[in-house]
Amino acid sequence: MNNIDYLLLNAEQADSVRDELFHVLSGCVATGASIGFISTDPEPMIAFWQGVISSLAAGEKKLLVARQQGKVVATVIVVLGMMPNGSHRAEIAKLLVHPSARRQGIARALLERAEDLARQADRSLLVLDTRSGDVAEQLYLAQGWQISGQIPAYVLSTEGILDATTVMYKFLTPGE
Repeated sequence: MNNIDYLLLNAEQADSVRDELFHVLSGCVATGASIGFISTDPEPMIAFWQGVISSLAAGEKKLLVARQQGKVVATVIVVLGMMPNGSHRAEIAKLLVHPSARRQGIARALLERAEDLARQADRSLLVLDTRSGDVAEQLYLAQGWQISGQIPAYVLSTEGILDATTVMYKFLTPGE
C-alpha cells in the first residue's frame, strides 16, 4: 500500500485543490457511481465543489481528503449545518475514492475519521443514503451502520435507470 495522508481541509485549502477534487468526483461518475451526477459534464461538478467550499467557510461542512503521492484521491464530507432540531446529527456525504486508488482501505479510513469529526462536533447520530446494492452499502454495514429503509426509484443512474436508495444511520457514543 502506498503512503496515504488523511487531511481535514479548510475552505482555502479546498479551493487550492479544486481541480483534484473535480478529478476524484468525475472519475467516480465515469465509472457509474451514484453520487448525484449522471454525466461527466464538468459544469455542475465544478459548481458542486464551489458550494462545498462556501459551506466549509461558513462552518456548515467539514471536508476530509486522502492524498496519495501528493494528489487528492478520495473525499468525504461531514455535513454539520442542520436545522435547530437536528443539531445532534450529521450527514455523511460524497465518500468518494477515485477508481485508481480503490481496494486500499481508503474509504474505510475516511469513514472512521468522519465519524470521529462528528463526535468532536458533539453529534450522536449520523445519517447517509447510498444506492441499494452498491459496494458502499456493504462497507457501511461492516462499519456498524444500520439500514433504516429503502426508497424505490429514488436516483437516476448514469445509465438512465431509476435505482433504489438505502437510507442508513449510526449512533455514536462519545469517546468510542
